[in-house]
Amino acid sequence: MLIDLAEQEQDASLEPEIRAQLAALLQQADALKAEAMLSGEHDASSAIVQIHPGAGGTESQDWAQMLLRMYLRWAERHDYKTQMLDLQPGEEAGIKDATFEVNGTYAYGYLRAEAGIHRLVRISPFDANKRRHTSFASVSVFPDIEGEIDIAINENDLRIDTYRASSAGGQHVNKTSSAVRITHLPTNIVVQSQNERSQHQNKAAAMKVLKARLYEVERQKQEAALQKVVGEKKDIAWGSQIRSYVFAPYQMVKDHRTGIESGNITAVMDGSVDPFIQGYLLRAATADGRAPAPEQETTDEP
Repeated sequence: MLIDLAEQEQDASLEPEIRAQLAALLQQADALKAEAMLSGEHDASSAIVQIHPGAGGTESQDWAQMLLRMYLRWAERHDYKTQMLDLQPGEEAGIKDATFEVNGTYAYGYLRAEAGIHRLVRISPFDANKRRHTSFASVSVFPDIEGEIDIAINENDLRIDTYRASSAGGQHVNKTSSAVRITHLPTNIVVQSQNERSQHQNKAAAMKVLKARLYEVERQKQEAALQKVVGEKKDIAWGSQIRSYVFAPYQMVKDHRTGIESGNITAVMDGSVDPFIQGYLLRAATADGRAPAPEQETTDEP
């Protein structure tokens, strides 16, 4: 081993390489521990991710686009394949809405840790007076359960509208009413797809998202009923602020559920969110009695 060699030779020049290898081993160990926590019913499934900007117009829409890039880079780091199902560009910058698939084993198990409200604090590039702004965007994550579970949907419960796509897609996309919007009347869930070339393909993509969302609604109902019976308080609820990304006056990303922090905000926005995901999974496993309590940590992972 390098450590033995360094001791025998009393060669301090090997220390950086030893530290790098130890850091890599610790990272692999954390990843294996996190994967061991993925025992949920659909954790091994692919994921469907939706990103919505909060109030604030261009500022929040730009933040939503930054989050979209972050997750696409994260997927790339993990060799997951992604497919954009729907992308609504903002009027000036950013996005109004994005829905995409992350295909690969355990994609949902990992990404479910990212569901919630993400908060950004920065000096706005859209403010001529260079004032500090706070923006919010929500991330929703659903398992891609198509082929795993048969979700019965009554056609009479659906309103299907077609329209011309507005996102980038070439002349063909804009010449025909190929985009599809489906409203599930009993729940008022609205899904849409416009990134495929044909109306048939967009309808199939929208139905996949609808099934995933209906499954999630039912799962949350069952979980709420169980929580009521056992009298436990949910730690993470939809609409809660799970993480803050501060660009100014200092740089820090902090997960409010686990206390994990990183001062390397550039790396985080480039997809390095594994410490936050792993921390959440270990904490959830601890609450279930499947793992010892994790220690709070600060990471500056590149």
